[in-house]
Order: sequence, then C-alpha cells, then structure tokens
Amino acid sequence: MKIFLIGFMGCGKSTLGKKLAAKLGYDFIDLDQVFEDQIASSIGEYFAANGEDAFRALESKVLKEHNYPSNCIVATGGGAPCYFDNMEWMNNNGITFYIEMPPIALAKRLEKGKEKRPLLRDMSEEQLIKFIESKLTERESFYKRAALIVDGINLTPDRALAQLSQTF
Repeated sequence: MKIFLIGFMGCGKSTLGKKLAAKLGYDFIDLDQVFEDQIASSIGEYFAANGEDAFRALESKVLKEHNYPSNCIVATGGGAPCYFDNMEWMNNNGITFYIEMPPIALAKRLEKGKEKRPLLRDMSEEQLIKFIESKLTERESFYKRAALIVDGINLTPDRALAQLSQTF
C-alpha cells in the first residue's frame, strides 16, 4: 500500500514518514529528494533557473512516474497536491494523509530552518505567518481532499497508525 503524506512545508511529512515507515516495515520515499536526485541539483536552484511552471510540471512527472515499491510512505512537496491532477492521482494510487497545522505552529517550525528555504529566508515572523496563511488559503481545498486529515500538533507515529488503521 502507498501512503502519501501531504501538507504545508514544516508540518512534519518527512519526519513522520520516516518513523511511520520504520514502524510498518515500509520503504520511505521523499519526493523532494527523488526530484533533486533526478535533476542533480537542489529544488531551489532548479526553481530559480527554470521558474515555478517548469518546477511544477517536473514535480508532477516525478510523482506519477516514480517506480514505487508496493508498500511505501511517500512525503510529497507542500505544493504538489495543488497542481494538475496530482491530488486525484494520489487518491487513486494510494491513501492520502493530510497533516494539518495552524499557521502559527508552522511558522514556529519553519523559523528554525528558514535559511535553507530561499523563499522564507528574509521574512520576519509576522511576514512568515501572513505568507503561510495566504498559501494555506490557496491550498486548503486540495489538502482537504485527502482520505485522512489529522491534527499535526503532537502527532506521533502511533497516533498516525491509529488513524491509518481505520482505513484498512
């Protein structure tokens, strides 16, 4: 079974995904890492050189054409569900799991590593919260199409498994 973790950057898709995969004995796939391996560059560099449209098109191709093992946890990019028919594709090819978090909690998490994220690097805390609120408003209708929606605050692998077990 494929489980696609979706949600805004900083919600814990990769962290939870690795722990959940270990608990289930599944493979873990970070689609951002797969993307970077394929282009032999960072997403930030690709984005800067080619623009968002090219990035989103290639991201969609990577999502749909990756050779997934039969049992895996997949951490997607934060915007991946919101472009083309990516959300529909994920729902048709596995279980989608939205890790929902409020903007202030996301901002607190992102504040720690924002130097690694060119888009966020120069934002004040207030600007960061407003940015997240704006992006969540745009993306929420896509995220809410997930098979499972969970509160990301204090989400543990055991809680995630309990939620997932209701869908098996």
